[in-house]
Amino acid sequence: MVQRGEYTEALEFGKSIEERYTEDHDFLFIMGSIYYILEEPARALPYFESAITFQHDDIEALMLKTNVHLALKQPQEAVLCCMQILKIDAEHEEAKSLLSQLSD
Repeated sequence: MVQRGEYTEALEFGKSIEERYTEDHDFLFIMGSIYYILEEPARALPYFESAITFQHDDIEALMLKTNVHLALKQPQEAVLCCMQILKIDAEHEEAKSLLSQLSD
């Protein structure tokens, strides 16, 4: 469904099976991503936070979490996410650039 762009349908399906996948990194990441695509950052955030608890070094989830914080007008939280990314990959260009912009 997600690959076909059927995000609303995918979200409904995800909600119907969510109870079984509360500790599944991939499921949580996908649900967060769908909410992010649907421009619902407040709903995406808890999914990314949970996904990251199960896979601390997931740079993609951390970057999306950064973007969610920016969408929610939470620049300090975005800075913390960038710093966490740079601890994992000190050469991550997007995180370095964003951190520089947010520090100005």
